[in-house]
Amino acid sequence: MKVAGFTIIKNAIKYDYPVVEAINSVLPLCDVFYVGVGKSEDNTRQLIQAIPSEKVIIVDTVWDDSLREGGLVLSNETNKVFDSIPDNYTWCFYIQSDECVHENDYQSIKSAMQKHKNDTRVDGLLFEYKHFYGQYNYIGVGRRWYKNEIRIVRNDKCIRSYKDAQGFRKNGEKLKVKSTGAYIYHYGWVKAPKAQQAKQEDFNKLWHDDDWVKKHVAPAEEYDYSNIDLLAEYKGSHPKVFEKRIREAGWQFEYDNSKVKRNFKYRLLYWIERLTGWRVGEYKNYKLI
Repeated sequence: MKVAGFTIIKNAIKYDYPVVEAINSVLPLCDVFYVGVGKSEDNTRQLIQAIPSEKVIIVDTVWDDSLREGGLVLSNETNKVFDSIPDNYTWCFYIQSDECVHENDYQSIKSAMQKHKNDTRVDGLLFEYKHFYGQYNYIGVGRRWYKNEIRIVRNDKCIRSYKDAQGFRKNGEKLKVKSTGAYIYHYGWVKAPKAQQAKQEDFNKLWHDDDWVKKHVAPAEEYDYSNIDLLAEYKGSHPKVFEKRIREAGWQFEYDNSKVKRNFKYRLLYWIERLTGWRVGEYKNYKLI
């Protein structure tokens, strides 16, 4: 069984993406790692080149800025890199540039890949998510945060990155998946407020035209983290590759649960989920078998 990792990145330094940490977190599970590096306004390519591993292979790309609607440029770029992976790899481990895997989950992930490698019914492997917000000691628990997503897919080029590259489809159909029992640690909403504001102003252009961005993303020096729903204090550990970022985080974020506005329907659905584990109306871009 051979495993290829892959991701895409552009302007990593400008928008403070933890892409090096993301790649390093899955390198121990991969025989090779392909990085689609879009033409950037900073030294992103040099940043990737500096990763001290012979496993890392750069795929130079140019993002098609005309594919703005629905974030299609992201899936287009993801498919470019996926297609560059040779056929002799069994599994392909996709990690986004603001995600990480915890070393405590390595064995569970390896076991899942090994167990299902010959079962061609299984198109991919599913992960649970920990979404961090504001600072590294807060985690999203409200209904806005997706609970699961596919991050390992079989090396079958009928599988395509879907819409804005959050998940995958095969011949237009949802993938049949098995659970890894492992987690993806998502840090996209944890960065210095100035960097977060800059990211939001630019990132929304991947989904919307300039007029929409001007109307819905208010210009500001720093991002306002207070506009959020339910968070909980996180007391667990983080992946070792993130320890340096956590030590150097120099901004403050305080969360006040009493200021979160929730209507009756939201509170009812939230408590149903807390009591039963069932998220009413949850969108699932996969079929768990």
